[in-house]
Amino acid sequence: MKISFVILSWNSCKHLEICLNSIVEMNKGQDYKYEIFVVDNGSNDGSVELLREYEANHSGIVKPILLDHNTGTTYSRNLALKKCQGDYVVILDSDVRLHDNTMQVLISKIQEHSDVGMVVPKLLYGSGRLQKSTDQFPTLMRKIVRLFLLKKIEDKEANLETSLKDIEVDYAISAFWVIPKAVIKEVGLLDENIFYAPEDVDYCLRIWKSGYRILYSPEAVATHDAQEISRGFKMNKAKIEHIKGLIYYFWKHKYIFTKPEMHT
Repeated sequence: MKISFVILSWNSCKHLEICLNSIVEMNKGQDYKYEIFVVDNGSNDGSVELLREYEANHSGIVKPILLDHNTGTTYSRNLALKKCQGDYVVILDSDVRLHDNTMQVLISKIQEHSDVGMVVPKLLYGSGRLQKSTDQFPTLMRKIVRLFLLKKIEDKEANLETSLKDIEVDYAISAFWVIPKAVIKEVGLLDENIFYAPEDVDYCLRIWKSGYRILYSPEAVATHDAQEISRGFKMNKAKIEHIKGLIYYFWKHKYIFTKPEMHT
């Protein structure tokens, strides 16, 4: 068995080092092979130098893909996805830290269920607070509610979540995905018509439309020190690209008020 990690990074040097260390430590002594692709989107904060150091110290494992400007989340990740040789592909944000048994739990879930096209862990903020990393497919009204009430929703769900039982979810944010390589070959790459978001929602819907389920497994836990550059009301490039991506997503999937039906 081989695992391919795909990490997207942009000016996140301090987080990236923690992320890489957590992957290397977790994989020590394991009986499978692994590779780590890090796609850097034109960072100028020391990330490139850090990656060259890791590449030298972990030859054949850490494989940087260095871009000269920010190309967004889809084109950049696709560059790495095309190179992945693993049986399982793990898509990560650079500000994620894996815990000791995170990967073992998630891969075991896929091996137990042949119809699972993606499995995701519970994500916690650096403070230990639950992050709302899964949700129902968006409608216009759900996006409005999420914009204004996300922190309240997270706090409510944190108080309710005590079970370790796996549940099906519509979609999960792309901070931490585990997908069989065979599913990626069937579903295809990320949609490069979307620059920043909601490429994760789009891909999850395509997985469901291909006849697979998406599983949230709270038994597996990772820390996501989320930078969240598009959260809140301040208008910036990330927020603008998110709005543009959402309009494209609704147009592509031909709905806006009622969420799509899923069949497996």
